[in-house]
Amino acid sequence: MSLTEAIITYHDLLTDDVAADSQAQLDDQMHSRGLFFGPRPLCSVLRPRFLTPEQYTYLRHAIRPLLRAFEKISHLAVADADFRAQFGLFDWEESLIHIDPGFKVHSPLSRVDSFFITDGQNMSLKFTENNAEVPAASAYNDVLNSAFFGLRVMGQFLKTYSVRSIPTRHSVMHVLLECWRQFSGGKRGNKPQIAILDWEEVPTRSEFELFVAYFKSQGLTAQIVDPRTVEYRNGGLYDGDYRIDLIYKRVLITELIERMGIDNPVVHAVRDHAVCMVNPFICKILFKKAALAVLSDERNAAIYAADEATAIREHIPWTRIVEERTTTYKGLPVDLIPFIQKYREQFVLKPNDDYGGHGIVLGWQTNSSGWEAALQTAMEIPYVVQERVPIPNEPYPSMVDGKLQIYNRMLDTAPFTFHGEYTDGCLTRLSTDPLLNVTAGGGSTVPTFIVEKRE
Repeated sequence: MSLTEAIITYHDLLTDDVAADSQAQLDDQMHSRGLFFGPRPLCSVLRPRFLTPEQYTYLRHAIRPLLRAFEKISHLAVADADFRAQFGLFDWEESLIHIDPGFKVHSPLSRVDSFFITDGQNMSLKFTENNAEVPAASAYNDVLNSAFFGLRVMGQFLKTYSVRSIPTRHSVMHVLLECWRQFSGGKRGNKPQIAILDWEEVPTRSEFELFVAYFKSQGLTAQIVDPRTVEYRNGGLYDGDYRIDLIYKRVLITELIERMGIDNPVVHAVRDHAVCMVNPFICKILFKKAALAVLSDERNAAIYAADEATAIREHIPWTRIVEERTTTYKGLPVDLIPFIQKYREQFVLKPNDDYGGHGIVLGWQTNSSGWEAALQTAMEIPYVVQERVPIPNEPYPSMVDGKLQIYNRMLDTAPFTFHGEYTDGCLTRLSTDPLLNVTAGGGSTVPTFIVEKRE
Protein backbone atom coordinates (compact mmCIF):
# COMPACT_ATOMS: atom_id res chain seq x y z
CA MET A 1 0.00 0.00 0.00
CA SER A 2 1.23 3.50 -0.83
CA LEU A 3 1.30 5.73 2.23
CA THR A 4 1.58 8.77 -0.03
CA GLU A 5 -1.66 7.77 -1.74
CA ALA A 6 -3.42 7.49 1.63
CA ILE A 7 -2.21 10.95 2.66
CA ILE A 8 -3.31 12.50 -0.63
CA THR A 9 -6.71 10.81 -0.33
CA TYR A 10 -7.18 12.22 3.18
CA HIS A 11 -6.14 15.73 2.14
CA ASP A 12 -8.42 15.67 -0.91
CA LEU A 13 -11.38 15.01 1.41
CA LEU A 14 -10.69 18.28 3.26
CA THR A 15 -12.95 20.58 1.28
CA ASP A 16 -13.59 23.97 2.89
CA ASP A 17 -16.82 22.68 4.43
CA VAL A 18 -15.38 19.37 5.70
CA ALA A 19 -12.22 21.04 7.02
CA ALA A 20 -14.19 23.70 8.92
CA ASP A 21 -16.53 21.09 10.44
CA SER A 22 -13.64 18.82 11.39
CA GLN A 23 -11.67 21.65 13.01
CA ALA A 24 -14.69 22.79 15.01
CA GLN A 25 -15.27 19.25 16.24
CA LEU A 26 -11.58 18.76 17.12
CA ASP A 27 -11.55 22.05 19.05
CA ASP A 28 -14.68 20.99 20.94
CA GLN A 29 -13.18 17.59 21.77
CA MET A 30 -9.92 19.09 23.02
CA HIS A 31 -11.74 21.56 25.25
CA SER A 32 -14.22 19.04 26.66
CA ARG A 33 -11.65 16.28 27.22
CA GLY A 34 -8.74 18.29 28.59
CA LEU A 35 -6.36 17.81 25.65
CA PHE A 36 -4.12 20.71 26.56
CA PHE A 37 -0.49 21.16 27.48
CA GLY A 38 -0.85 24.04 29.92
CA PRO A 39 -2.89 26.64 28.01
CA ARG A 40 -2.02 25.26 24.55
CA PRO A 41 -4.21 22.82 22.60
CA LEU A 42 -2.37 19.55 22.17
CA CYS A 43 -3.03 19.23 18.45
CA SER A 44 -2.97 21.97 15.80
CA VAL A 45 -3.41 19.90 12.61
CA LEU A 46 -6.27 18.00 10.98
CA ARG A 47 -4.54 14.79 9.92
CA PRO A 48 -3.25 11.97 12.11
CA ARG A 49 0.10 10.29 11.48
CA PHE A 50 -0.25 7.24 9.27
CA LEU A 51 1.90 4.11 9.35
CA THR A 52 1.48 0.96 7.29
CA PRO A 53 1.30 -2.39 9.14
CA GLU A 54 4.75 -3.23 7.72
CA GLN A 55 6.26 -0.01 9.05
CA TYR A 56 4.80 -0.52 12.51
CA THR A 57 6.02 -4.12 12.59
CA TYR A 58 9.49 -2.94 11.60
CA LEU A 59 9.43 -0.39 14.42
CA ARG A 60 8.36 -2.95 17.04
CA HIS A 61 10.91 -5.53 15.95
CA ALA A 62 13.76 -2.99 15.79
CA ILE A 63 13.28 -1.78 19.35
CA ARG A 64 12.97 -5.15 21.08
CA PRO A 65 16.70 -6.06 21.22
CA LEU A 66 17.48 -2.47 22.21
CA LEU A 67 15.20 -2.78 25.24
CA ARG A 68 17.15 -5.84 26.32
CA ALA A 69 20.41 -3.96 25.83
CA PHE A 70 19.16 -0.99 27.89
CA GLU A 71 18.16 -3.24 30.78
CA LYS A 72 21.47 -5.09 30.51
CA ILE A 73 23.60 -1.95 30.90
CA SER A 74 21.40 -0.67 33.73
CA HIS A 75 21.78 -3.87 35.77
CA LEU A 76 25.51 -3.95 35.03
CA ALA A 77 25.82 -0.32 36.15
CA VAL A 78 24.26 -1.09 39.53
CA ALA A 79 26.62 -4.03 40.05
CA ASP A 80 29.86 -2.47 38.77
CA ALA A 81 31.02 0.97 39.95
CA ASP A 82 33.67 1.25 37.22
CA PHE A 83 31.12 0.57 34.50
CA ARG A 84 28.61 2.89 36.18
CA ALA A 85 31.07 5.79 35.97
CA GLN A 86 30.29 6.03 32.25
CA PHE A 87 26.79 7.34 33.06
CA GLY A 88 27.96 10.41 34.99
CA LEU A 89 25.70 10.02 38.01
CA PHE A 90 25.75 12.66 40.73
CA ASP A 91 26.61 11.61 44.30
CA TRP A 92 23.00 11.85 45.45
CA GLU A 93 21.90 9.71 42.49
CA GLU A 94 24.49 7.11 43.47
CA SER A 95 22.79 6.72 46.84
CA LEU A 96 19.29 6.41 45.34
CA ILE A 97 19.99 3.85 42.62
CA HIS A 98 20.92 1.24 45.21
CA ILE A 99 17.40 1.27 46.68
CA ASP A 100 15.78 -2.01 45.68
CA PRO A 101 12.51 -1.11 43.90
CA GLY A 102 10.94 -4.47 44.76
CA PHE A 103 10.52 -5.54 41.13
CA LYS A 104 12.85 -6.73 38.38
CA VAL A 105 12.77 -4.20 35.54
CA HIS A 106 14.66 -0.96 36.10
CA SER A 107 12.56 1.10 33.69
CA PRO A 108 9.21 -0.68 33.23
CA LEU A 109 7.63 2.36 31.54
CA SER A 110 9.57 4.21 28.87
CA ARG A 111 9.27 6.12 25.61
CA VAL A 112 12.13 5.97 23.15
CA ASP A 113 12.30 9.00 20.85
CA SER A 114 13.42 8.40 17.29
CA PHE A 115 13.42 9.64 13.73
CA PHE A 116 11.79 7.18 11.35
CA ILE A 117 12.20 7.75 7.62
CA THR A 118 9.85 5.65 5.52
CA ASP A 119 10.52 5.75 1.79
CA GLY A 120 8.57 2.92 0.22
CA GLN A 121 10.27 -0.34 1.20
CA ASN A 122 13.38 1.51 2.42
CA MET A 123 13.23 2.42 6.09
CA SER A 124 15.71 4.24 8.34
CA LEU A 125 15.21 4.35 12.10
CA LYS A 126 17.45 6.16 14.59
CA PHE A 127 16.70 6.31 18.33
CA THR A 128 18.09 9.53 19.81
CA GLU A 129 16.80 9.58 23.43
CA ASN A 130 15.34 7.26 26.03
CA ASN A 131 12.63 8.81 28.19
CA ALA A 132 13.17 6.19 30.86
CA GLU A 133 12.04 8.25 33.85
CA VAL A 134 8.64 9.84 33.22
CA PRO A 135 7.39 8.86 29.74
CA ALA A 136 4.48 11.24 29.22
CA ALA A 137 1.53 11.52 26.81
CA SER A 138 0.10 7.99 26.88
CA ALA A 139 -3.35 9.12 28.07
CA TYR A 140 -3.25 12.20 25.86
CA ASN A 141 -2.52 9.93 22.90
CA ASP A 142 -5.39 7.55 23.65
CA VAL A 143 -7.98 10.28 24.01
CA LEU A 144 -6.69 12.12 20.94
CA ASN A 145 -7.10 8.86 19.01
CA SER A 146 -10.76 8.81 20.00
CA ALA A 147 -11.25 12.47 19.08
CA PHE A 148 -9.86 11.98 15.56
CA PHE A 149 -12.07 8.96 14.89
CA GLY A 150 -15.07 11.23 15.38
CA LEU A 151 -14.04 13.86 12.81
CA ARG A 152 -16.15 14.26 9.70
CA VAL A 153 -13.13 13.87 7.43
CA MET A 154 -12.22 10.59 9.13
CA GLY A 155 -15.72 9.26 8.54
CA GLN A 156 -15.24 9.79 4.81
CA PHE A 157 -11.67 8.42 4.84
CA LEU A 158 -12.88 5.20 6.51
CA LYS A 159 -14.88 4.37 3.38
CA THR A 160 -11.62 3.73 1.53
CA TYR A 161 -9.14 2.85 4.28
CA SER A 162 -9.15 0.67 7.36
CA VAL A 163 -7.74 2.65 10.30
CA ARG A 164 -6.50 1.17 13.58
CA SER A 165 -5.31 2.98 16.69
CA ILE A 166 -2.89 1.54 19.27
CA PRO A 167 -4.14 2.50 22.76
CA THR A 168 -1.67 2.41 25.64
CA ARG A 169 -3.39 3.38 28.93
CA HIS A 170 -4.22 -0.24 29.63
CA SER A 171 -0.54 -1.19 29.27
CA VAL A 172 0.48 1.56 31.69
CA MET A 173 -2.05 0.19 34.18
CA HIS A 174 -0.84 -3.39 33.72
CA VAL A 175 2.79 -2.36 34.25
CA LEU A 176 1.84 -0.57 37.47
CA LEU A 177 -0.11 -3.56 38.75
CA GLU A 178 2.58 -6.07 37.78
CA CYS A 179 5.20 -4.03 39.62
CA TRP A 180 2.84 -3.87 42.60
CA ARG A 181 2.36 -7.65 42.59
CA GLN A 182 6.12 -8.23 42.56
CA PHE A 183 6.66 -5.58 45.22
CA SER A 184 3.96 -6.83 47.59
CA GLY A 185 4.42 -10.54 46.94
CA GLY A 186 0.65 -10.82 46.87
CA LYS A 187 0.46 -10.00 50.58
CA ARG A 188 -1.09 -6.54 50.36
CA GLY A 189 -4.06 -7.19 48.12
CA ASN A 190 -4.55 -6.84 44.39
CA LYS A 191 -5.93 -3.30 44.32
CA PRO A 192 -3.44 -0.75 45.59
CA GLN A 193 -4.36 2.87 46.22
CA ILE A 194 -2.56 4.84 43.52
CA ALA A 195 -1.06 8.33 43.69
CA ILE A 196 -0.09 10.11 40.47
CA LEU A 197 2.78 12.12 41.91
CA ASP A 198 3.81 15.49 40.50
CA TRP A 199 3.68 19.20 41.28
CA GLU A 200 0.22 20.71 41.26
CA GLU A 201 1.20 23.44 38.79
CA VAL A 202 2.66 21.27 35.98
CA PRO A 203 1.16 21.74 32.49
CA THR A 204 0.47 18.00 32.14
CA ARG A 205 -2.05 17.90 35.00
CA SER A 206 -4.89 17.43 32.53
CA GLU A 207 -3.29 14.13 31.49
CA PHE A 208 -3.18 13.02 35.12
CA GLU A 209 -6.90 13.67 35.32
CA LEU A 210 -7.42 11.43 32.29
CA PHE A 211 -5.45 8.68 34.02
CA VAL A 212 -7.42 9.05 37.25
CA ALA A 213 -10.66 8.66 35.31
CA TYR A 214 -9.30 5.63 33.46
CA PHE A 215 -8.00 3.92 36.60
CA LYS A 216 -11.36 4.46 38.29
CA SER A 217 -13.15 2.98 35.27
CA GLN A 218 -11.07 -0.16 35.88
CA GLY A 219 -12.09 -0.39 39.53
CA LEU A 220 -8.92 1.18 40.96
CA THR A 221 -8.59 4.00 43.46
CA ALA A 222 -6.39 6.86 42.31
CA GLN A 223 -5.81 10.54 42.94
CA ILE A 224 -3.32 13.23 41.94
CA VAL A 225 -0.87 14.08 44.72
CA ASP A 226 1.67 16.87 45.09
CA PRO A 227 4.91 15.62 46.72
CA ARG A 228 4.88 18.66 49.03
CA THR A 229 1.67 17.50 50.74
CA VAL A 230 2.66 13.92 51.63
CA GLU A 231 3.67 12.62 55.05
CA TYR A 232 5.47 9.44 56.05
CA ARG A 233 3.89 8.28 59.28
CA ASN A 234 3.04 5.04 61.05
CA GLY A 235 4.94 3.07 58.45
CA GLY A 236 2.96 4.42 55.50
CA LEU A 237 2.95 7.31 53.03
CA TYR A 238 -0.13 9.53 53.27
CA ASP A 239 -1.68 12.52 51.56
CA GLY A 240 -3.98 13.68 54.33
CA ASP A 241 -6.07 10.59 55.14
CA TYR A 242 -5.30 8.96 51.77
CA ARG A 243 -2.86 6.07 52.21
CA ILE A 244 -0.61 5.64 49.18
CA ASP A 245 0.34 2.09 48.22
CA LEU A 246 1.57 2.68 44.69
CA ILE A 247 3.16 5.81 43.22
CA TYR A 248 2.77 6.39 39.49
CA LYS A 249 5.74 8.76 39.45
CA ARG A 250 5.45 11.65 37.04
CA VAL A 251 7.61 14.06 39.03
CA LEU A 252 11.22 14.22 37.85
CA ILE A 253 13.63 12.79 40.40
CA THR A 254 16.02 15.72 40.04
CA GLU A 255 13.24 18.22 40.71
CA LEU A 256 12.01 16.19 43.69
CA ILE A 257 15.46 16.25 45.30
CA GLU A 258 16.23 19.87 44.36
CA ARG A 259 12.94 21.16 45.83
CA MET A 260 12.54 18.87 48.84
CA GLY A 261 16.02 17.51 49.54
CA ILE A 262 17.00 13.87 49.70
CA ASP A 263 15.66 13.63 53.26
CA ASN A 264 11.99 13.81 52.21
CA PRO A 265 8.95 11.59 52.89
CA VAL A 266 8.86 10.04 49.42
CA VAL A 267 12.49 8.89 49.56
CA HIS A 268 12.04 7.57 53.11
CA ALA A 269 8.92 5.59 52.21
CA VAL A 270 10.47 4.11 49.08
CA ARG A 271 13.69 3.22 50.90
CA ASP A 272 11.73 1.48 53.67
CA HIS A 273 9.59 -0.41 51.13
CA ALA A 274 6.50 1.25 52.58
CA VAL A 275 5.39 2.27 49.09
CA CYS A 276 5.92 0.94 45.56
CA MET A 277 7.11 3.54 43.03
CA VAL A 278 7.05 3.25 39.23
CA ASN A 279 9.38 4.19 37.65
CA PRO A 280 11.85 3.66 40.52
CA PHE A 281 14.89 5.79 41.39
CA ILE A 282 17.06 3.30 39.56
CA CYS A 283 15.58 4.45 36.23
CA LYS A 284 17.88 7.48 36.50
CA ILE A 285 20.64 5.38 34.93
CA LEU A 286 18.81 4.95 31.64
CA PHE A 287 17.35 8.48 31.69
CA LYS A 288 20.87 9.87 31.32
CA LYS A 289 21.75 10.84 27.75
CA ALA A 290 24.98 8.93 28.41
CA ALA A 291 22.99 5.69 28.18
CA LEU A 292 23.12 5.97 24.39
CA ALA A 293 26.85 6.68 24.60
CA VAL A 294 27.30 3.52 26.66
CA LEU A 295 25.37 1.55 24.05
CA SER A 296 27.33 2.85 21.07
CA ASP A 297 30.84 3.08 22.59
CA GLU A 298 33.27 0.55 21.12
CA ARG A 299 34.66 -0.10 24.61
CA ASN A 300 31.40 -1.85 25.54
CA ALA A 301 30.89 -3.91 22.38
CA ALA A 302 31.58 -7.24 24.07
CA ILE A 303 28.61 -6.82 26.44
CA TYR A 304 25.89 -7.35 23.85
CA ALA A 305 24.36 -10.40 22.22
CA ALA A 306 24.58 -10.56 18.42
CA ASP A 307 21.06 -9.23 17.79
CA GLU A 308 21.57 -6.44 20.33
CA ALA A 309 24.85 -5.40 18.70
CA THR A 310 23.19 -5.37 15.28
CA ALA A 311 20.30 -3.24 16.55
CA ILE A 312 22.70 -0.79 18.23
CA ARG A 313 24.75 -0.48 15.05
CA GLU A 314 21.68 0.09 12.88
CA HIS A 315 19.48 2.20 15.14
CA ILE A 316 21.59 4.08 17.72
CA PRO A 317 23.42 7.11 16.32
CA TRP A 318 27.08 7.48 17.22
CA THR A 319 27.08 9.06 20.72
CA ARG A 320 29.92 9.83 23.13
CA ILE A 321 30.42 11.59 26.46
CA VAL A 322 32.20 14.89 25.76
CA GLU A 323 35.69 14.40 27.19
CA GLU A 324 39.33 14.32 26.16
CA ARG A 325 39.82 10.86 24.69
CA THR A 326 40.55 8.84 21.60
CA THR A 327 37.61 6.90 20.21
CA THR A 328 36.45 5.51 16.88
CA TYR A 329 34.13 7.05 14.32
CA LYS A 330 32.96 4.79 11.50
CA GLY A 331 35.73 2.38 12.41
CA LEU A 332 38.54 4.93 12.34
CA PRO A 333 40.37 6.39 15.37
CA VAL A 334 39.71 10.06 16.17
CA ASP A 335 40.78 12.52 18.86
CA LEU A 336 37.29 13.34 20.13
CA ILE A 337 37.39 17.05 21.04
CA PRO A 338 39.30 18.32 17.95
CA PHE A 339 37.14 16.05 15.79
CA ILE A 340 33.77 17.34 16.92
CA GLN A 341 35.18 20.88 16.98
CA LYS A 342 36.12 20.62 13.31
CA TYR A 343 32.97 18.89 12.06
CA ARG A 344 30.33 20.73 14.10
CA GLU A 345 27.69 20.55 11.33
CA GLN A 346 27.57 16.77 11.78
CA PHE A 347 26.85 16.85 15.51
CA VAL A 348 24.49 17.90 18.31
CA LEU A 349 25.41 18.55 21.94
CA LYS A 350 23.00 17.45 24.69
CA PRO A 351 23.25 17.88 28.47
CA ASN A 352 23.50 14.52 30.17
CA ASP A 353 20.70 15.24 32.62
CA ASP A 354 17.92 17.45 31.29
CA TYR A 355 14.71 17.27 29.30
CA GLY A 356 12.39 19.34 27.14
CA GLY A 357 15.12 20.41 24.73
CA HIS A 358 16.94 22.46 27.40
CA GLY A 359 20.62 23.04 26.68
CA ILE A 360 20.67 21.26 23.32
CA VAL A 361 22.97 22.84 20.72
CA LEU A 362 22.59 21.88 17.05
CA GLY A 363 25.95 22.26 15.34
CA TRP A 364 24.46 22.98 11.92
CA GLN A 365 22.50 25.91 13.36
CA THR A 366 25.45 27.35 15.31
CA ASN A 367 28.40 29.41 14.13
CA SER A 368 31.99 28.51 14.97
CA SER A 369 32.28 30.80 18.00
CA GLY A 370 28.94 29.59 19.39
CA TRP A 371 30.03 25.98 18.96
CA GLU A 372 33.35 26.71 20.70
CA ALA A 373 31.46 28.18 23.65
CA ALA A 374 29.07 25.23 23.74
CA LEU A 375 31.98 22.78 23.71
CA GLN A 376 33.59 24.62 26.61
CA THR A 377 30.35 24.26 28.59
CA ALA A 378 30.17 20.60 27.60
CA MET A 379 33.65 20.04 29.03
CA GLU A 380 32.62 21.54 32.37
CA ILE A 381 29.10 20.12 32.74
CA PRO A 382 28.38 16.51 31.69
CA TYR A 383 27.26 16.50 28.04
CA VAL A 384 27.07 14.01 25.21
CA VAL A 385 27.80 14.61 21.56
CA GLN A 386 25.61 12.77 19.08
CA GLU A 387 25.82 12.37 15.36
CA ARG A 388 23.26 14.32 13.36
CA VAL A 389 20.52 12.13 11.91
CA PRO A 390 18.14 12.94 9.04
CA ILE A 391 14.81 14.37 10.18
CA PRO A 392 11.79 13.28 8.13
CA ASN A 393 8.97 15.58 7.10
CA GLU A 394 5.43 15.14 5.86
CA PRO A 395 2.64 17.45 4.70
CA TYR A 396 0.01 18.21 7.33
CA PRO A 397 -3.18 20.29 6.97
CA SER A 398 -4.17 22.99 9.43
CA MET A 399 -6.68 25.81 9.60
CA VAL A 400 -5.04 29.26 9.58
CA ASP A 401 -7.34 32.29 9.81
CA GLY A 402 -10.23 30.13 8.68
CA LYS A 403 -8.42 28.80 5.61
CA LEU A 404 -6.97 25.32 5.07
CA GLN A 405 -3.22 25.26 4.57
CA ILE A 406 -1.06 22.21 3.91
CA TYR A 407 2.69 22.41 4.43
CA ASN A 408 5.54 20.16 5.43
CA ARG A 409 6.42 19.67 9.08
CA MET A 410 9.24 17.73 10.66
CA LEU A 411 8.12 14.78 12.75
CA ASP A 412 9.52 12.34 15.24
CA THR A 413 8.45 8.85 16.26
CA ALA A 414 8.35 8.03 19.97
CA PRO A 415 7.10 4.49 20.69
CA PHE A 416 5.89 3.64 24.18
CA THR A 417 7.54 0.58 25.73
CA PHE A 418 6.36 -1.62 28.59
CA HIS A 419 7.98 -4.04 31.06
CA GLY A 420 11.29 -3.44 29.26
CA GLU A 421 10.05 -5.96 26.70
CA TYR A 422 7.67 -4.66 24.04
CA THR A 423 6.34 -1.65 22.17
CA ASP A 424 2.71 -0.61 21.91
CA GLY A 425 1.52 2.68 20.53
CA CYS A 426 3.49 5.66 19.41
CA LEU A 427 3.65 9.37 20.17
CA THR A 428 4.19 11.56 17.11
CA ARG A 429 5.20 15.21 17.41
CA LEU A 430 5.28 17.74 14.59
CA SER A 431 7.26 20.95 14.41
CA THR A 432 8.93 23.46 12.14
CA ASP A 433 11.88 23.41 14.58
CA PRO A 434 14.39 20.51 14.56
CA LEU A 435 14.12 20.13 18.37
CA LEU A 436 10.59 18.74 17.93
CA ASN A 437 9.71 19.14 21.59
CA VAL A 438 6.30 20.11 22.89
CA THR A 439 7.72 20.92 26.33
CA ALA A 440 10.07 23.43 24.71
CA GLY A 441 7.04 25.44 23.63
CA GLY A 442 6.37 24.50 20.03
CA GLY A 443 4.94 21.87 17.79
CA SER A 444 1.89 19.67 17.87
CA THR A 445 1.04 16.17 19.02
CA VAL A 446 -0.92 13.97 16.63
CA PRO A 447 -2.31 10.44 17.03
CA THR A 448 -0.59 7.63 15.15
CA PHE A 449 -2.81 5.23 13.21
CA ILE A 450 -2.14 2.03 11.26
CA VAL A 451 -3.82 2.27 7.83
CA GLU A 452 -4.62 -0.25 5.11
CA LYS A 453 -6.56 0.24 1.90
CA ARG A 454 -9.86 -1.58 1.83
CA GLU A 455 -10.24 -4.23 -0.86
